[in-house]
Amino acid sequence: MSKLRLSFACWNYDRTRALLDGSVQPDGIDLNYLCLPVEETFFRMARHREFDVAEMSFSSYCVSLNKPERPFVALPVYPSRFFRHSCIYVNAAAGIREPKDLIGKRIASPEYQMTAPVWIRGILQDHYGVPLTNADSEPYRFGGEEEPGRIEKLKLDLPPNIKLQAIGPTQTLSQMLADGDIDALYTARAPSSFTRGDGRVRRLFENYAEIERAYWRDTGIFPIMHVIVMRREIYEANRWIAQSLTKAFYAAQQMAYDDLAETAALKSMLPWLVAHVEEARREMGADWWPYGLEPNRKALETFTRYHFEQGLSKRQLGLDELFAPESLEAFKI
Repeated sequence: MSKLRLSFACWNYDRTRALLDGSVQPDGIDLNYLCLPVEETFFRMARHREFDVAEMSFSSYCVSLNKPERPFVALPVYPSRFFRHSCIYVNAAAGIREPKDLIGKRIASPEYQMTAPVWIRGILQDHYGVPLTNADSEPYRFGGEEEPGRIEKLKLDLPPNIKLQAIGPTQTLSQMLADGDIDALYTARAPSSFTRGDGRVRRLFENYAEIERAYWRDTGIFPIMHVIVMRREIYEANRWIAQSLTKAFYAAQQMAYDDLAETAALKSMLPWLVAHVEEARREMGADWWPYGLEPNRKALETFTRYHFEQGLSKRQLGLDELFAPESLEAFKI
């Protein structure tokens, strides 16, 4: 019996690698895994819907739910999670020593709707008293971090209190931050003006690991960055693929957990990998990267609230709207 052939765009993660090398195969599906960097996958899926199944920015997926046709359906599988306190970069001469110093400053992100800045803005508002906007707020700048010409990949319909401003056609956010043309950058990738280490750009939170652990202990949230989405027409024609794919993602993740637990030889090039794994278990439990809805309810509700408060959703999305129902339950014997 022939299998349903589906294209799948995703980066090369340890938790999905078994799908890439074929050691895990979804029931009834011949998966053509296209290993692409996230920016390329997101752009091609959001703008042109090129793939049957793809990794997608959680924020972009929520923006897509504003459209009448709701072009995608998600699975409760999260290929990327990231504590983002480390991802606030500031110009060293801008006088920003603590979060409240960001108020009234010139802030930028590659795209306003990016998931990482949504989390950062929400965390700064909830935990540090940095308002999203105020009467004399500078517009949020956006544009290419390392290359000129980046635009918002999705059309946004924002409330009037949220103002965006594109940077110049030859400018990049990384260089603007180093030159003092912007004061802070909220982003997923560390800008080259920081990594080259000349001191002009620094992190807001130098002790970010300590602060991120405290955030976890306070909230129980390990921020979700990406979800897996299916094109709606593919899903509607083959409702069984939601469960088949979800099972496969769980199986692939378990293989990654097993590799991390191995102590006979290190399977990753981290010298203290065993200590890192033991610390993660102590802090977060044995399944520190949980899939599914219920273990992630607080993280999902927090993000959908941030998305609404920042003008990216018309209302706070209900969790029952996010995922294919077939992916949320399984048979028992």
